[in-house]
Amino acid sequence: MTGASVPSFARAHRFPVRVYWEDTDAGGIVYHAGHVRFFERGRTEMLRAHGISQSATADRSLAEAVLFTVRRLEVDYLKPAALDDLLIVETAVREIGGARLLLDQRLTRGDDVVATAAVTVVMIGGNGRPMRIPMELRALFEAIR
Repeated sequence: MTGASVPSFARAHRFPVRVYWEDTDAGGIVYHAGHVRFFERGRTEMLRAHGISQSATADRSLAEAVLFTVRRLEVDYLKPAALDDLLIVETAVREIGGARLLLDQRLTRGDDVVATAAVTVVMIGGNGRPMRIPMELRALFEAIR
């Protein structure tokens, strides 16, 4: 991954995922898009662990809806993962901007790092345009950073 800073996972949220048949390719290893799904689950569960339900924020009236959407995703695939592996998705907040969050993620199997990701998510309103992250969410992200 590009970037000058080295990710810190000391305060990362951790979420286990098991590799199923549906996650693998013809060669028996996790298909590259499977890693993206695992990273998405990790981000969603990090929010849920801190009381933020994506469905609750999206179920508001269209004018009040707020969502996080991926603006940029960079993945480095380092080692293969295979059927029945138990993986841990680690998600850490690196930077909090006006409307965006920079997150570092990694997928581990025991002591092995299987893949890493740098993700930029942007908060958008019901009109589909970026909006500032509300202060209560900003405070939460600062606390877990």
